[in-house]
Amino acid sequence: MSTHRVVALVLPPQAPFELACAAEVFGAHRPGLPARYTFDVCTEHPGAVPTSYGYDMLVGQGLAALETADTVVIPGWHHRDRPAPAAVLDALTRAHRRGARTVAICSGAFLLAQAGLLDHRRATTHWRMAAELAARFPAVTVEPDTLYIDLGDVATSAGTAAGIDLCLHLARADHGAAHAAQIARHMVMPPHREGGQLQYAAPPHADRPPDSLAPVLDWAAERLHEPLALGDLAARAGVSSRTLARRFADQLGVTPGRWLLQQRVTAARTLLETTDLPVETVAARVGLSSATNLRRRFHTLVHTTPAAYRRSFGTHPPADGE
Repeated sequence: MSTHRVVALVLPPQAPFELACAAEVFGAHRPGLPARYTFDVCTEHPGAVPTSYGYDMLVGQGLAALETADTVVIPGWHHRDRPAPAAVLDALTRAHRRGARTVAICSGAFLLAQAGLLDHRRATTHWRMAAELAARFPAVTVEPDTLYIDLGDVATSAGTAAGIDLCLHLARADHGAAHAAQIARHMVMPPHREGGQLQYAAPPHADRPPDSLAPVLDWAAERLHEPLALGDLAARAGVSSRTLARRFADQLGVTPGRWLLQQRVTAARTLLETTDLPVETVAARVGLSSATNLRRRFHTLVHTTPAAYRRSFGTHPPADGE
């Protein structure tokens, strides 16, 4: 399998954390995990690039590096209120026209918007900048309560750590849930965070932390094969169904039913990748009752069929002849 070349385009002063989000997912080589990506960094004027933390980073490659990139990452843009350099916009649009996937982390969405790559399309950015992005670029449909949006050729993320969410999502889309989960495990973080970003922007009752859902989430994750309902989760949490639904909305930004479905489909993806179990058996093991129900739910969330997903990412030949 050929490696996928990821190139980060940095702009002074560069935010180191946003760059590190992409480097950690696409650039780190981990024992026991196949290297599926190469990672490079470029800038308009190679040499010392100032960072927003007061030190310089040395970048040896210029904009020509974008000409052979499979994915271009914009890890934030500090001067989003200024016109971008013409050479940067030209290199970015040429890479996109050539077919490179273009990814913006946090304020990097403003650079994609200036390049016209977000016109009449959905995008997100840090909740604090969402209104500004919408006002300055009215042709862009800004979704402020989203951790990331992947449109295939263009992807954007909310602020800071949401860049990791997006990069892990792209690794999952490229190489399957099991590969992304291994990366996340090395990073000691969940492979997929639930909900949107407004739960962080304006949490209710800021004077007191909400009761954590972690115990009931862990309990449910171990019982996906069972016919769990809202009442079961509420009973486990020791609260009413209405209270539990409100906590899910506050802390995760989704309903309990949506969360359960996401967990079940994620578990199904892993089984399809790592086993040769028939689809009917996979459906039973993850609590989706039947192959028909699994296919319908799987297509809703993953936009493909279980059989096609297994052909793309499976390590075992299918046993069910699909």
